[in-house]
Amino acid sequence: MNNVYDVQQLLKKFGAFIYVGNRTASLQMMLAEVTELWDHKLIDSKEYASARLVLLGALREEENGGIGVWLKN
Repeated sequence: MNNVYDVQQLLKKFGAFIYVGNRTASLQMMLAEVTELWDHKLIDSKEYASARLVLLGALREEENGGIGVWLKN
């Protein structure tokens, strides 16, 4: 998995369509859903680890001001 869209497609396979209206809240909900899938052994550890890495990176990016924040002076 390379981006949030890939995680959304993974969740879609299990019937989970997540849109809260707030990007940070949506990412947190996706993280919770991915964790639930892993807890119930519906996804393997590689899928879980890559999805978690993508979502935590996106959450960190949101906390720091959004996409491209490192390009600002």
